[in-house]
Amino acid sequence: QSQVFDAGDYFGIMQVEEVDEEEGDEEMEDELKKKPNPGNEPCFKVIVTNENGLQASNPNSIFLIDHAWTYRIEHARQQLLQVPGLLHRMANLMGIDFHGEVPDEGSIEQVLQEMWKYNQTYQLSQGTAEEKVPVWYIMDEFGSRIQHSDQPSFATAPLFYVPQQIAYTVLWPLRDLEAGDEVTRDYAYGETDRLIRKCVLLPWVPNEVVDVNCFTPEPSDEHYQAILAENKEKLPVAIKPSVYDKDKVFKVFTDIQQVLNNLTHPRFVFTDSEQAADILYNFSHFKDYRKLSEERPEVMLNQFPCENLLTVKDCLASIARRAGGPDGPRWLPRTFNLQTELPQFICYFQQRERRGEDNHWICKPWNLARSLDTHITNSLNNIIRHRESSPKVVCKYIENPVLFHREEVGMVKFDIRYVVLLRSVRPLRLHVYDVFWLRFSNRAFSLDDLDDYEKHFTVMNYAPGVTLKQVHCEEFVPQFEKQYPEHPWATVQVNIFKAFAELFQVASAKPAPLGICDYPSSRAIYAIDLMLKWDTSRDGKRIMQPQILEVNFNPDCDRACKYHPTFFNDVFSTLFLDETDNCHVTRIV
Repeated sequence: QSQVFDAGDYFGIMQVEEVDEEEGDEEMEDELKKKPNPGNEPCFKVIVTNENGLQASNPNSIFLIDHAWTYRIEHARQQLLQVPGLLHRMANLMGIDFHGEVPDEGSIEQVLQEMWKYNQTYQLSQGTAEEKVPVWYIMDEFGSRIQHSDQPSFATAPLFYVPQQIAYTVLWPLRDLEAGDEVTRDYAYGETDRLIRKCVLLPWVPNEVVDVNCFTPEPSDEHYQAILAENKEKLPVAIKPSVYDKDKVFKVFTDIQQVLNNLTHPRFVFTDSEQAADILYNFSHFKDYRKLSEERPEVMLNQFPCENLLTVKDCLASIARRAGGPDGPRWLPRTFNLQTELPQFICYFQQRERRGEDNHWICKPWNLARSLDTHITNSLNNIIRHRESSPKVVCKYIENPVLFHREEVGMVKFDIRYVVLLRSVRPLRLHVYDVFWLRFSNRAFSLDDLDDYEKHFTVMNYAPGVTLKQVHCEEFVPQFEKQYPEHPWATVQVNIFKAFAELFQVASAKPAPLGICDYPSSRAIYAIDLMLKWDTSRDGKRIMQPQILEVNFNPDCDRACKYHPTFFNDVFSTLFLDETDNCHVTRIV
């Protein structure tokens, strides 16, 4: 409340001078060798300078640390370029040489690399998806000089003080201290497992993680049971599939505007009463399947129990391992769950580094869409620290994507969205809508400027002031075949559908909650986003390998309805009437 910054009365920052080697004794030399990077940047310590020391029980033994820089990752480079004095202050704080007047690329690059040793993070718990994206901050010179210890003398925590709309870090002692004692904190606070601590501390204590196997087998059954419990989903009881009259008109209850506006098929009418409905077509996730299966087993709905195994990124990677062994199938980029597979990831990263292989990775939150809080990097420190913000997976970034030539731009990345219709799980019946959608990057692709959104991402319809390039699939196919005459689209599409079929086969191979639940009254549509990458087939031929990026529940069908007004008629006819004649769908399983 009173903004009392009194740390200066109790603490001092000391610069640790290195003793000249000739004068030092052998013990001193050994100590120096152990330091992470001897003789590089100056080493600082914070010590208690108040002659009376500090008592942990004294209610005044609590201090504020100011935040020197608070930002979101995607704005970091721009702010270092534009905010007066920021680059200078950060370079000083991180021990980077920068004496120029004007920010230069080299110094900015160094700060962007080094900042992962200083970054801390928090996220706001309310607001829009954009407002909940984690915020990163760097404490002021005092806070940033506090060193790590496994037996820390102090603890720190970020505190958001609402009346001033400002975040501080609070510092308090964990035991009584005397003048001259060092102020330390635990950089791996909360981690008790020795191996995980070693991994989390890598940015400050470089280490080879060799005593781990990189293989990531599929998680245990308990893992899936825990996910079910966390989702508060109640599985249905077994029911017999319902049989409906040949000319029955179904009452549809939905809160999805696109359905209300576009479903005109004569055998479906809308109702405002959930109780009177034959079909529930809900936007949000349905939870209590048990009650529905016991009381109204004949009511159909637009989702399957346990479909999050497809739509949540860490689960998708887990179930995919049923198809391709511990490395996963060829149609999914190599993926690690940073919460549960950090040591395996570090081991794999370091192996690739030793072999000189490409090490670009993309960090994605488990459950945010629209590329929010998604970052591309080849820095191990960066990835390890991202684990502290929100639950993330890290996927191998596609370094050799199949590109598309855009006249005014050059060779750009593109991704493809297919809508698939899941009619049933046992037997597995899967259709794909005949029209697919394309999204393009706005700048020519190259493996640099990893924070250049318009070069590396294709989702442009949410970024303000960014042009959205649209090409209809009927125009795309001839242009694509002209650019890649050896790769007829029909062949590429066969491989894409093969990947979809395999994905749904493994997703339904085990009973719920280890697989999608076989509930006869469930139907669903999903949007699958994918890219193509250059790969080599087993007989040494160059091929376009589909890479499934994500599976989306209840996708936005705005473009579909706009260009194909019969879209929802086709979807409802296929899923609820089993009539696919005159519908723009192809059965793939």
